[in-house]
Amino acid sequence: MSVAGRSAGKGRAGSLWGMSSPQPSAHVGFAFPGRWLAGTSLLLGPVLLLSGVLLRARFHFFFPDQLAAYDQHPVLLTTSYSCFAAGTVALWPAVSALALRIGALRPTPAALGGGLVMVGLFARTFHAGVDHLAFGLVDAQGRRSAVAAVAASYQAFHIFQYASFAVMAGWLVLAAGAWRSRVLGPVRCLALALMALLPLGVLKGTTPLSIVGAAGLCVALVPLGLATLLDGPRPARRSVAWFGVGALGAVVLGYASSLG
Repeated sequence: MSVAGRSAGKGRAGSLWGMSSPQPSAHVGFAFPGRWLAGTSLLLGPVLLLSGVLLRARFHFFFPDQLAAYDQHPVLLTTSYSCFAAGTVALWPAVSALALRIGALRPTPAALGGGLVMVGLFARTFHAGVDHLAFGLVDAQGRRSAVAAVAASYQAFHIFQYASFAVMAGWLVLAAGAWRSRVLGPVRCLALALMALLPLGVLKGTTPLSIVGAAGLCVALVPLGLATLLDGPRPARRSVAWFGVGALGAVVLGYASSLG
Protein backbone atom coordinates (compact mmCIF):
# COMPACT_ATOMS: atom_id res chain seq x y z
CA MET A 1 0.00 0.00 0.00
CA SER A 2 1.27 3.47 -0.79
CA VAL A 3 2.14 6.02 1.88
CA ALA A 4 -0.90 8.07 0.92
CA GLY A 5 -3.10 4.98 1.22
CA ARG A 6 -1.74 4.13 4.66
CA SER A 7 -2.28 7.73 5.82
CA ALA A 8 -5.85 7.70 4.54
CA GLY A 9 -6.46 4.36 6.27
CA LYS A 10 -5.13 5.69 9.57
CA GLY A 11 -7.29 8.79 9.20
CA ARG A 12 -10.42 6.68 8.63
CA ALA A 13 -9.56 4.43 11.59
CA GLY A 14 -8.96 7.41 13.87
CA SER A 15 -12.23 8.99 12.82
CA LEU A 16 -14.05 5.67 13.36
CA TRP A 17 -12.81 5.38 16.95
CA GLY A 18 -13.08 9.08 17.74
CA MET A 19 -9.32 9.43 18.03
CA SER A 20 -8.55 11.78 15.19
CA SER A 21 -6.26 14.63 16.18
CA PRO A 22 -6.53 17.52 13.72
CA GLN A 23 -3.73 20.05 13.81
CA PRO A 24 -4.62 23.07 15.95
CA SER A 25 -4.89 26.47 14.35
CA ALA A 26 -1.81 28.66 14.47
CA HIS A 27 -3.90 31.31 16.25
CA VAL A 28 -5.64 29.80 19.24
CA GLY A 29 -8.41 32.12 20.43
CA PHE A 30 -9.03 30.48 23.81
CA ALA A 31 -6.83 29.22 26.61
CA PHE A 32 -8.46 27.56 29.60
CA PRO A 33 -9.63 28.82 32.10
CA GLY A 34 -10.37 31.85 29.98
CA ARG A 35 -10.61 35.54 30.77
CA TRP A 36 -13.89 35.62 32.68
CA LEU A 37 -13.38 32.54 34.84
CA ALA A 38 -9.77 33.48 35.58
CA GLY A 39 -10.58 37.11 36.38
CA THR A 40 -13.47 36.19 38.66
CA SER A 41 -11.31 33.62 40.44
CA LEU A 42 -8.45 36.07 40.90
CA LEU A 43 -10.89 38.49 42.54
CA LEU A 44 -13.15 36.16 44.49
CA GLY A 45 -10.78 33.46 45.75
CA PRO A 46 -8.47 35.70 47.82
CA VAL A 47 -11.37 37.77 49.21
CA LEU A 48 -13.24 34.66 50.36
CA LEU A 49 -10.09 33.27 51.96
CA LEU A 50 -9.40 36.50 53.85
CA SER A 51 -13.06 36.75 54.92
CA GLY A 52 -12.93 33.25 56.38
CA VAL A 53 -9.73 34.05 58.27
CA LEU A 54 -11.07 37.32 59.71
CA LEU A 55 -14.44 35.92 60.77
CA ARG A 56 -12.80 33.54 63.27
CA ALA A 57 -9.96 35.85 64.31
CA ARG A 58 -11.30 36.45 67.83
CA PHE A 59 -11.24 32.78 68.79
CA HIS A 60 -8.21 30.80 69.96
CA PHE A 61 -6.20 28.85 67.41
CA PHE A 62 -6.26 25.16 68.44
CA PHE A 63 -9.02 22.71 67.59
CA PRO A 64 -10.65 22.41 71.08
CA ASP A 65 -11.12 26.19 71.06
CA GLN A 66 -12.47 26.11 67.51
CA LEU A 67 -15.00 23.43 68.47
CA ALA A 68 -15.98 25.41 71.56
CA ALA A 69 -16.43 28.50 69.39
CA TYR A 70 -18.64 26.54 67.01
CA ASP A 71 -20.70 25.24 69.94
CA GLN A 72 -21.36 28.83 71.07
CA HIS A 73 -21.46 30.57 67.68
CA PRO A 74 -22.45 27.95 65.08
CA VAL A 75 -23.58 30.37 62.38
CA LEU A 76 -20.45 32.52 62.60
CA LEU A 77 -18.04 29.57 62.55
CA THR A 78 -19.96 27.84 59.76
CA THR A 79 -19.77 31.04 57.70
CA SER A 80 -16.07 31.42 58.44
CA TYR A 81 -15.10 27.88 57.48
CA SER A 82 -17.45 27.91 54.48
CA CYS A 83 -15.84 31.10 53.14
CA PHE A 84 -12.39 29.61 53.61
CA ALA A 85 -13.34 26.36 51.89
CA ALA A 86 -15.08 28.19 49.03
CA GLY A 87 -12.07 30.47 48.59
CA THR A 88 -9.74 27.47 48.47
CA VAL A 89 -11.78 25.84 45.69
CA ALA A 90 -12.32 29.13 43.87
CA LEU A 91 -8.55 29.70 43.61
CA TRP A 92 -7.79 26.94 41.10
CA PRO A 93 -8.64 28.99 37.96
CA ALA A 94 -6.59 31.88 39.36
CA VAL A 95 -3.58 29.62 39.88
CA SER A 96 -4.02 28.14 36.39
CA ALA A 97 -4.18 31.61 34.80
CA LEU A 98 -1.17 32.88 36.74
CA ALA A 99 0.87 29.79 35.88
CA LEU A 100 -0.10 30.21 32.21
CA ARG A 101 1.19 33.79 32.20
CA ILE A 102 4.42 32.80 33.96
CA GLY A 103 4.90 29.81 31.67
CA ALA A 104 5.07 32.00 28.59
CA LEU A 105 8.57 33.05 29.74
CA ARG A 106 9.48 30.69 32.59
CA PRO A 107 7.83 27.32 31.99
CA THR A 108 9.70 25.35 34.66
CA PRO A 109 8.70 27.42 37.74
CA ALA A 110 5.24 27.85 36.23
CA ALA A 111 4.67 24.11 35.95
CA LEU A 112 6.32 23.25 39.27
CA GLY A 113 4.80 26.10 41.26
CA GLY A 114 1.36 25.75 39.71
CA GLY A 115 1.35 22.01 40.28
CA LEU A 116 2.43 22.29 43.91
CA VAL A 117 -0.14 24.99 44.66
CA MET A 118 -2.90 22.87 43.09
CA VAL A 119 -1.94 19.88 45.24
CA GLY A 120 -1.95 22.21 48.25
CA LEU A 121 -5.45 23.41 47.39
CA PHE A 122 -6.63 19.79 47.20
CA ALA A 123 -5.12 19.15 50.64
CA ARG A 124 -6.83 22.19 52.14
CA THR A 125 -10.14 21.05 50.64
CA PHE A 126 -9.66 17.67 52.32
CA HIS A 127 -9.03 19.44 55.63
CA ALA A 128 -12.22 21.44 55.11
CA GLY A 129 -14.17 18.18 54.82
CA VAL A 130 -12.76 17.00 58.15
CA ASP A 131 -13.66 20.38 59.68
CA HIS A 132 -17.25 19.92 58.51
CA LEU A 133 -17.41 16.43 60.01
CA ALA A 134 -16.04 17.69 63.34
CA PHE A 135 -18.70 20.40 63.52
CA GLY A 136 -21.30 17.76 62.73
CA LEU A 137 -20.05 15.74 65.71
CA VAL A 138 -20.62 18.75 67.95
CA ASP A 139 -24.24 18.91 66.78
CA ALA A 140 -24.81 15.17 67.03
CA GLN A 141 -22.84 14.13 70.13
CA GLY A 142 -21.84 17.30 71.95
CA ARG A 143 -18.63 19.30 72.14
CA ARG A 144 -16.75 17.06 74.57
CA SER A 145 -17.35 13.99 72.44
CA ALA A 146 -16.29 15.89 69.33
CA VAL A 147 -13.07 17.11 70.98
CA ALA A 148 -12.24 13.56 72.10
CA ALA A 149 -12.92 12.15 68.62
CA VAL A 150 -10.81 14.77 66.85
CA ALA A 151 -7.97 14.37 69.38
CA ALA A 152 -7.98 10.59 68.92
CA SER A 153 -7.85 10.86 65.14
CA TYR A 154 -5.63 13.92 64.74
CA GLN A 155 -2.57 11.92 63.72
CA ALA A 156 -4.49 9.25 61.81
CA PHE A 157 -3.16 8.34 58.36
CA HIS A 158 -4.53 10.11 55.33
CA ILE A 159 -2.94 10.47 51.91
CA PHE A 160 -2.89 14.28 52.02
CA GLN A 161 -0.54 14.37 55.00
CA TYR A 162 2.22 13.87 52.43
CA ALA A 163 1.12 17.05 50.65
CA SER A 164 1.78 19.40 53.57
CA PHE A 165 5.03 20.63 52.02
CA ALA A 166 3.20 21.52 48.80
CA VAL A 167 0.70 23.70 50.65
CA MET A 168 3.53 26.05 51.64
CA ALA A 169 6.29 25.49 49.07
CA GLY A 170 4.01 25.90 46.05
CA TRP A 171 3.38 29.59 46.72
CA LEU A 172 7.11 30.26 47.11
CA VAL A 173 7.93 28.62 43.78
CA LEU A 174 5.04 30.37 42.03
CA ALA A 175 6.08 33.72 43.49
CA ALA A 176 9.66 33.16 42.30
CA GLY A 177 8.37 32.36 38.82
CA ALA A 178 6.18 35.48 38.81
CA TRP A 179 9.21 37.57 39.76
CA ARG A 180 11.57 36.02 37.19
CA SER A 181 8.98 36.37 34.43
CA ARG A 182 8.00 39.90 35.53
CA VAL A 183 4.33 38.89 35.54
CA LEU A 184 4.06 40.56 38.97
CA GLY A 185 6.15 43.33 40.47
CA PRO A 186 8.51 42.72 43.40
CA VAL A 187 6.03 43.86 46.07
CA ARG A 188 3.21 41.68 44.75
CA CYS A 189 5.58 38.70 44.35
CA LEU A 190 6.52 39.08 48.00
CA ALA A 191 2.82 39.34 48.89
CA LEU A 192 2.13 36.14 46.96
CA ALA A 193 4.95 34.33 48.78
CA LEU A 194 3.38 35.31 52.12
CA MET A 195 0.67 32.69 51.50
CA ALA A 196 3.25 30.16 52.69
CA LEU A 197 2.65 31.57 56.19
CA LEU A 198 -1.00 30.50 56.27
CA PRO A 199 -1.36 27.63 58.79
CA LEU A 200 -2.57 24.30 57.44
CA GLY A 201 -4.39 21.34 58.89
CA VAL A 202 -7.69 20.48 60.54
CA LEU A 203 -9.64 23.07 62.55
CA LYS A 204 -7.00 25.75 62.43
CA GLY A 205 -7.98 29.14 63.79
CA THR A 206 -6.53 32.52 62.93
CA THR A 207 -3.12 33.89 63.86
CA PRO A 208 -1.48 37.17 62.81
CA LEU A 209 0.40 35.15 60.17
CA SER A 210 -2.94 33.89 58.82
CA ILE A 211 -4.10 37.46 58.26
CA VAL A 212 -0.77 38.46 56.71
CA GLY A 213 -0.84 35.49 54.31
CA ALA A 214 -4.45 35.93 53.19
CA ALA A 215 -4.08 39.71 52.87
CA GLY A 216 -0.90 39.19 50.85
CA LEU A 217 -2.81 36.97 48.45
CA CYS A 218 -5.36 39.76 47.96
CA VAL A 219 -2.58 42.26 47.25
CA ALA A 220 -0.99 39.89 44.74
CA LEU A 221 -4.03 38.64 42.84
CA VAL A 222 -6.95 41.07 43.11
CA PRO A 223 -5.34 43.77 40.89
CA LEU A 224 -4.50 41.06 38.35
CA GLY A 225 -8.12 39.93 38.45
CA LEU A 226 -9.38 43.44 37.73
CA ALA A 227 -6.88 43.84 34.89
CA THR A 228 -7.90 40.47 33.44
CA LEU A 229 -11.60 41.31 33.45
CA LEU A 230 -11.05 44.78 31.96
CA ASP A 231 -8.56 43.62 29.32
CA GLY A 232 -10.75 42.91 26.33
CA PRO A 233 -14.11 43.64 24.77
CA ARG A 234 -17.31 43.59 26.74
CA PRO A 235 -19.38 40.44 26.33
CA ALA A 236 -22.14 40.49 23.73
CA ARG A 237 -25.76 40.55 24.89
CA ARG A 238 -26.25 37.00 23.68
CA SER A 239 -23.29 35.83 25.78
CA VAL A 240 -24.67 37.62 28.83
CA ALA A 241 -28.06 35.99 28.28
CA TRP A 242 -26.51 32.53 28.02
CA PHE A 243 -24.46 33.21 31.13
CA GLY A 244 -27.65 34.15 32.98
CA VAL A 245 -29.33 30.94 31.87
CA GLY A 246 -26.29 28.91 32.91
CA ALA A 247 -26.07 30.66 36.30
CA LEU A 248 -29.76 30.04 36.96
CA GLY A 249 -29.33 26.40 35.97
CA ALA A 250 -26.35 26.07 38.33
CA VAL A 251 -28.40 27.51 41.20
CA VAL A 252 -31.27 25.11 40.53
CA LEU A 253 -28.93 22.11 40.25
CA GLY A 254 -27.07 23.21 43.37
CA TYR A 255 -30.31 23.38 45.33
CA ALA A 256 -31.35 19.98 44.00
CA SER A 257 -27.98 18.55 45.02
CA SER A 258 -28.42 19.86 48.56
CA LEU A 259 -31.58 17.80 48.95
CA GLY A 260 -29.47 14.63 49.12
